[in-house]
Amino acid sequence: MMDQTPEMMTFSDFLNRYSVSRTTAYREANAGRLRLTKLGTATRVTRADAEAWRTALPVRTGSAAHG
Repeated sequence: MMDQTPEMMTFSDFLNRYSVSRTTAYREANAGRLRLTKLGTATRVTRADAEAWRTALPVRTGSAAHG
């Protein structure tokens, strides 16, 4: 099955596809973990940048921490 994600998606499409809030996305960008591209006044995210960000997210295994 071929990935239907466009090479460059709108910021809203990125938020929906990766289930993150606008605040979280901008926090990630400000921390240097997510690369945003500006086209005039529009904010875009390339598929490669979105996937690089997703791949770099920490993974936790085992039971949830308590307390």
